[in-house]
Parts: sequence; structure tokens; C-alpha cells
Amino acid sequence: MAAFLPNFQSLSLSLPFSFKMETSFNSVTRPNSAQLLFLLITSFLTWPCIEAAAAAEELLKGFEATPNPSIPFFQPLLNDSSSKFSFGFFRVNSTQLALAVLHVPSREPLWLANPTTLSRWSDRTKVFFNGSLVISDPRTRMFWSTETQGDKLVLLNNSNLQIQKGLDNSNNVNVPTVLWQSFDFPTNTLVETQNFTSTMTLLSSNGLYSMRLGNDFIGLYAKFDSGSDQIYWKHKALQAKAQIIEGNGPIHVQVDPDGWLGMYQNGTTPVDIESFNSFQRSLDGLLMVRLEPDGNLKAYYWSGSSWVLDYVAIRETCDLPSPCGSYGLCTPGSGCSCLDNSMELSSGECSSSGLYSNDMCADPKTQKNDIKVLRRGGVEVPFKEWMRYETTPSLEECENACGNNCSCYGAVYNNASGFCYILDYPIQTLLGTGDDSKVGYFKIKEGANKKKINSGLGVGVGLLGGAVLCLIGAVGFGSYKIWKNKKRVNRMLEEETGGVMSGPYKDLGSASFRSIEMCSSGHR
Repeated sequence: MAAFLPNFQSLSLSLPFSFKMETSFNSVTRPNSAQLLFLLITSFLTWPCIEAAAAAEELLKGFEATPNPSIPFFQPLLNDSSSKFSFGFFRVNSTQLALAVLHVPSREPLWLANPTTLSRWSDRTKVFFNGSLVISDPRTRMFWSTETQGDKLVLLNNSNLQIQKGLDNSNNVNVPTVLWQSFDFPTNTLVETQNFTSTMTLLSSNGLYSMRLGNDFIGLYAKFDSGSDQIYWKHKALQAKAQIIEGNGPIHVQVDPDGWLGMYQNGTTPVDIESFNSFQRSLDGLLMVRLEPDGNLKAYYWSGSSWVLDYVAIRETCDLPSPCGSYGLCTPGSGCSCLDNSMELSSGECSSSGLYSNDMCADPKTQKNDIKVLRRGGVEVPFKEWMRYETTPSLEECENACGNNCSCYGAVYNNASGFCYILDYPIQTLLGTGDDSKVGYFKIKEGANKKKINSGLGVGVGLLGGAVLCLIGAVGFGSYKIWKNKKRVNRMLEEETGGVMSGPYKDLGSASFRSIEMCSSGHR
């Protein structure tokens, strides 16, 4: 039993309460029963924290673990030496799990091993280290591996998970050789001192938005169910302190602990600095940058009790890639509405009357035009400086340029400049303006939805028809049974009275009574 009880002395140091025992159990002054009860209760309440503290600081070949079904949130397998970070099983949607690196004080995941494919939280799911870090779920056939031949797995004090092998004695420096590290495969978060290179991608948790590096800029991209990503935010290097030299290699980005996002090419002098609110302030807590599910890039620092917002790349809501959803209209100062006035905004989305399709033209087989056209004045494309456009002399020619293009979902024409912005991705949120010279032309494919509605109506009619037939059959069968019983009972009465009947009401009452008696006697 002693193996399962926490050490009370170490526990008292980690409790979030001010109460501590001033004397040990071996002293003359012993704790009273209330103090003992308090310690017992808090030991069980803080048991997950004690489990985390007991996790290893390195995993060697032969390590193997399965998720514990009784753990509701996070099962630690490996800690860093400061116990600020932990690696282990992270429960997702109550029934799934991911291998994650967690910031222990905030319980916030900083890195996931394979965020696009999750395993089940089941005793059949197994993680092991055999030189490679491997997670396997035989039921879902999920398998992920680092494909390395290392000696040990360690978690550094900056949250970097590494697979190391031997010692590198080159340059008289005895350090392990790093075969693989989580910092090279970020998910949606960058932490301080972590390098982000041109070969990496930061991906939002919903998979819709990504951050990548160009030759001299940081770009944010949206995936709108089309063949290519659409850039919606771009920060170009100012090159004030150092120049980007063509042919000297790609740029990389690093979150600096002094409160800024630095862009570098070679050396330690940045070619650009994107400062945070905490710029050049001394912070004790962790600093991180995250690509949020709405597509915004934000920085936070840990104050000791909460995450404090430190930087926002896109400050205006309407400048986000799709703040009002599909076929939405975002007007600065007014919020969200719908492009089509007949639609209603519900739960932050407009109820789209169309279905996304890669072919926004009439059906070539049936020659049926199932494309509805929506026109709306006073609209503008978002992030237009990064949008593709053509110059046309009129609105009609702009509409024709999109109407004859089966991969075009819509167009927005500016009568003043003659710019015709082509939307080659499913319609998202447009900007509302007071300028009626800016006119939008949008395609909505109705056929699939009609088919869906008609098929649903057909199923409903079929079910209703079946129910009516069943009801008619039941009534008919019941009527037949009543007629048959009545006939049999009347025959019995005729036999008893010699064929004389004394009136319909009396006979019917007798028949009903006798039929009940017969049914009752049959079940005695």
C-alpha cells in the first residue's frame, strides 16, 4: 500500500494552498485529525500532478506504454528537468489521443506528433521506443514513426523533444548527436528560440490556415477547398539592419525571448524585426506564437497564472480570411451579414444555398444550367492586394470572364479602376463598403442541394406512405377479427337460445362480454 501513497512532505510543497505542516510526523507535536484528513483528500485530488512529477527524464530502448483509461486529460511519459514541460498521451474529444508536449503549468499542448491522424484512447494503442519513437493503433491501422536509430528520447527545458545517439566528439565538444527533434516538425505553435525554416509549415488546429516563408516574407495562406492556397497576409522583411542576399540561402524565423519575431538569413543580425507588446521587456514566462483557428497569427506570454496576448498580426476582424463564413459579408463597424438578403446569419454562418464544386458551369450531360447567379453592390474582395485580377472595360465583360470559366466561383468589379478580381475558390466572406460602384457577381450551384432536398422529400414521402399502408392494414385486420369473433359468438348465442335473438344492442353487449371471457379464460 505504501507504494501507492504520495510522499506527504513533497506533496505539501506543491499544493496550491498556503497550509503546510511545520513539523514532521516523527516530532513530538503530531498533526491533528483534521490536518491528516486534509492531506489525504488533497493527495488524491492532486494525484495526476504527482504522476507527472514521477515521469522519467529520458526514455531508453525497450520503453513501452499504453494509455490508462482512468486518466481524463493527460498521461505523462517524459518530463524535462525543470518539470515545466511534459511529453505523453493527450486525450482528444474524450475517445482519441495524440502524442503531445504539454506546458505543465497551463496544461496547454505545444506540439502534437501527428495531428491529422489520431489514435484511440485504448489499451490496444501502444507507444514504444526502439530507436524510433512509434505509436501504433492496430484497430484503426494508425501508425506513426520517427524512423530513426537512436539511443534515447529526451525532453529539453525549451520543450524540444529529441532523439539522441551517442556523443559527437568533433570540435572537442562532447554532445549527443541529434537524429530527430520536434522543433523541426511544428504543428500550430512556435516557442522561443525555436527556428522556423522555409521547409516547414505552421498549420492551424482546424487545418484551414497555414504559415510559410517566401524568399523575403512571412505569408499566411487559406485552404478554401480549391486546388491552390490563397495568401491573405504577408509581412515583408524591411532589411533595415541587414540585407537579404540572393543566393545566400533561404530565410528563417525565430521567436526571441525579448519579445519579437526575428527574420534571418545568415548570421545573428536580423533582416527584419516584428515587435510584440513585450518588446525588450524582461519576462520570466514562456513566449509563444500560434496560428489560430480563425487564421490570425498571435503571440502570448505566460504570466505565471494565465496566457497574456502579446501580438496580433491581423488587427481588424473583417481582414481575417473568413470571419463571417461562406457567402458572408463583413462590414467594418457593423459586423456580419449575408451576401444574399434572403439568407439568415445563423451561428456565425450564412445558410448557403449552394454546394462547392470544381465545375461551376452547366451540366454537360443534361445541358441543364443549375448555376444560380447572385449580384450584390457595395462589396469588395478582402486582402485584394494579394488577389488575382484582370482589367476589363465593363462589368458585363468582368462577369463574362467568370461566367465562361468553370473554375471561377465569382468576381468583383471596380468601376473606377476597371479591375476585375477573379475568385477561383469557393465564396467566403466579402467586405461590405458604401461604394455601389464595386459590384460582386457570385455563382451558386443549386443542383446538388435540390437533389439532396428532393431525395430527402422522397424518403419522407416514402416513410409516410409506408406508415399509412401499415395503418390501413392494421385497421383492416382488426375489423376482420372483430367481424369473425362477432359471427362466431352470434352463432353460439343462437345455439343457446334456439335461434331467437332479443335485440342488437343486447346481443352486441353479450358478444363483447363473452369474447372477453373467452380471451381471459384462454390465459388462465
